[in-house]
Amino acid sequence: MFMPRAGLEALQTYSVADTDWAIRLDANERPTDLPPAVKARIIERLGLLPFNRYPEISAQSLKAVIAAEFGLQAANVLIGNGSSEILEALCFAYGGAGRSIVYPSPSFSMYGIYAKLADSQPVPVALQADYTLDADKMLTAAEQAAAGVILLCNPNNPTGTVMPPEQIEYIAANTRSLVVVDEAYHEFYGRTAVSLLGKYPHVAVARTFSKAYGLAAARVGYLLASEAVAGTIGKVLLPYNINALTLITAETVFGMRREFAGSLAETSRERERLTAALGAVAGIHVYPSQTNFLLVKSEQAPELVARFRRRGIGVRDFSAAPGLAGCIRIGVGTPAENDAVLEVAAG
Repeated sequence: MFMPRAGLEALQTYSVADTDWAIRLDANERPTDLPPAVKARIIERLGLLPFNRYPEISAQSLKAVIAAEFGLQAANVLIGNGSSEILEALCFAYGGAGRSIVYPSPSFSMYGIYAKLADSQPVPVALQADYTLDADKMLTAAEQAAAGVILLCNPNNPTGTVMPPEQIEYIAANTRSLVVVDEAYHEFYGRTAVSLLGKYPHVAVARTFSKAYGLAAARVGYLLASEAVAGTIGKVLLPYNINALTLITAETVFGMRREFAGSLAETSRERERLTAALGAVAGIHVYPSQTNFLLVKSEQAPELVARFRRRGIGVRDFSAAPGLAGCIRIGVGTPAENDAVLEVAAG
């Protein structure tokens, strides 16, 4: 019978307001385009690309350069159409009927969707009032649910809060679930769980080029894992899942990532400036962040969002989301864009 699969009617699609804001601070993007030298090199390499040929089926060249950076082998690396594709794939590979996937809440909204698509039971575990993680609470939930996967977003989106590496290791040492650390915002934080890979074969680390390296348009991410885990997840990915244009672009950016050091440092400085200035506004609370965005809580969140929109500034309104009452996520933009944010917030 021509009917959709049961359960899809209950799933929420991932969506953000597709508005052409004058100032776009709603998607945690890099606020400026690629450094000119990087973009010029990408265009040069794309000019030599034979468009009539399929891309490398295993993305071996990009895997090799990423693996070398971490002292790993290409077999320890998976390339995805954004890290989101990899996160979905691992839910299919390690979830399934009768299995559960555990993750903190609030966190990346797609974790629960990926779990449901994989016919798994999503098990959100509430963060503390300050949005920090209780590791023992997470472990208890994973044990009770016989979880196939524990997903940890570090730093966490949309809260900006972090889990110290020792807390992640504590979780890894006390569970038999696959522990996946989503490090989409690693470059703004600096600390990582990569060192745990050699000690715990059931730990994997996911990263993206979309945030710090400004390749949101190209959609490319990667996973670092044991050969066994990477191989298992790879069975779920489609052949040729990454196009040749994206592979060349990502390889070029990865090789020239030092060109991004100045802009990353500026983002960190601007984040701290915004934190201090917004925190001084009556009625606004700013949560500590180690990302390229801030989560703020306002006593008049709807009115504040409306003021931003009237000024042409796109922000992400989470005030109606579970666990995020009164909260708004504001990306860190250019200094001029951040000045506009502060003018609106000050009323």
